Amino acid sequence: MLFRKPACDWLIAGLGNPGDNYGKTRHNVGFRAVDALAKKLNVKIDRAKFRGLYTQATYRGQKLILLKPQTFMNLSGLSVMDAAHYFKLPPERIILLFDDISLEVGRLRVRADGSAGGHNGIKSVIGALNSQSFPRVKVGVGAKPHPDYDLAEWVLSNFTKAEEALLQPVIEDAAEAALTVVEAGVPAAAAKFNGRQP
Repeated sequence: MLFRKPACDWLIAGLGNPGDNYGKTRHNVGFRAVDALAKKLNVKIDRAKFRGLYTQATYRGQKLILLKPQTFMNLSGLSVMDAAHYFKLPPERIILLFDDISLEVGRLRVRADGSAGGHNGIKSVIGALNSQSFPRVKVGVGAKPHPDYDLAEWVLSNFTKAEEALLQPVIEDAAEAALTVVEAGVPAAAAKFNGRQP
């Protein structure tokens, strides 16, 4: 009997921390973006596996796995690696949605690869996959108020009301950007979403 690999074309993972108390923090915009994507595709991310929560969806004939690691941010790579190994996906077929403090709230940036840039979740994924060559959709959450401000305290803080108003459309754009990567590739997604004004 021949072994057939599980059918999947793309893994799309949103990074964040599990638990209601983290839900609206800056570090959890990846979870919010992948939730928006699930809503767009009319599925719920509610199955437990791969040290995370996941679901399956189809978009334009391509089979997707949507994943929310439940390992806490700094160990996100363990969950992403479990799913990637199970579905036998190379890094180039793994799209990461996550927060970026180097971008203003309301901004989005799509990239094909790159370093962790100080983001511990991405550092974990790079280490687990032994590769930086995965597409990413970065959602701006704003820089620290001043250089001495504790970074952990900043990314675990909530958005202001004004920031939330800017963030909402960008969460939707992040979901759409991931689908554009799936359908048309990273350059097309970057051309469409990078540099958009909030």
